[in-house]
Amino acid sequence: MSCYKEFAKVYDELIRPDIDYKKWSTIILDNCRELGVNYDNYLDLACGTGNMTEEIAKAFKQAWAVDLSSEMLTEAENKLRKSGVKAKFVCQDICSINLNKKFDLITCCLDSTNYILDTEELIGYFNGVFNHLKEDGVFIFDINSYYKLTNILGNNIYKYEDDKVVYIWENSLEDDIVDMYLNFFIKEGDLYRRFDEEHSERAYREEFIEKSLEDIGFKIVKKLNNYEEKTIIDTTERIVYVVKKK
Repeated sequence: MSCYKEFAKVYDELIRPDIDYKKWSTIILDNCRELGVNYDNYLDLACGTGNMTEEIAKAFKQAWAVDLSSEMLTEAENKLRKSGVKAKFVCQDICSINLNKKFDLITCCLDSTNYILDTEELIGYFNGVFNHLKEDGVFIFDINSYYKLTNILGNNIYKYEDDKVVYIWENSLEDDIVDMYLNFFIKEGDLYRRFDEEHSERAYREEFIEKSLEDIGFKIVKKLNNYEEKTIIDTTERIVYVVKKK
């Protein structure tokens, strides 16, 4: 699957207008303070171009960031170097992380958990996080809700256009998996260069996520509605889990 390769170069331009990283990071850090998290070691999983890493790493003595895409990691490393924020970047699969280190806070944002299509791999991912957390550590992650993936994104077509980028996003839903086919046209001079991306996300029901977490040994502290202290409802699109070891 072609995923987050050439897309890495235009990712920030497309995603930043829709995601308030400062707000999200503030909510995450507020929850850390409420739970008495130590600000020693932070790990950002599926860090992408490092937008969340950059915001949260400022509060910690050491920060690590993991992503499977070397292209995204390159963008992230360049970004943090320019901003003067220090972090160690590692190219690994979040389903089998092996860093020989434990962390006070681990995050995985922007529905990266939905990219894990196999339920056994999801359990491996949760186990890996559990094993990399300190005894009083906190894990905060979000998912695209079952409602969003099956009712909003599934089997729909979207189009985006501005002065520099045009893309067509076509989705196909089957057996709780949304396959996303994106055709990008990037303006270079008077011409447009095309490249394609394929992404897939699994729609997980809350009951399965929560039982999996509890079976491993996590305590679910709270759930947030799209990084806001609001009740989860049937039409919630992004569910944020704040969990820690029991």
